[in-house]
Amino acid sequence: MANKGWDEFEIGAMLRTFNGKIDDIAGTHQEDRAYSENSSFVASVADWRINKPVFNKDFCIDCQFCWIYCPDVSIISRDKKMIGVDMDHCKGCGICVEVCPTNPKSLLMFSEKADEETELAAWPAKNEEKK
Repeated sequence: MANKGWDEFEIGAMLRTFNGKIDDIAGTHQEDRAYSENSSFVASVADWRINKPVFNKDFCIDCQFCWIYCPDVSIISRDKKMIGVDMDHCKGCGICVEVCPTNPKSLLMFSEKADEETELAAWPAKNEEKK
């Protein structure tokens, strides 16, 4: 297949995400999958981002909500534990932050240029509920 721009495909064209057959896509780590040239996984889209999620593992309860709801499969999870964010593919939509149930959240959005260590040091404190 010749390389085409996004606006050069015919209506109804189907782009396959993977080369060959994938039997256990959920059990295969991203880096071990045979992505096709048509997949956005092979190209970085990080330059689209204005804000980025910063992950604070100290507050994460490994609920996997961020992994389930991320539209770009940018949450990196191993053995049902959140280990980070794939910044090459994260577009900065903030859905991961919205669905995070922890108090304070284990993911917060910051400017793309923000220093992660500085933001982690100034992370919000837990809000105590009044009884």
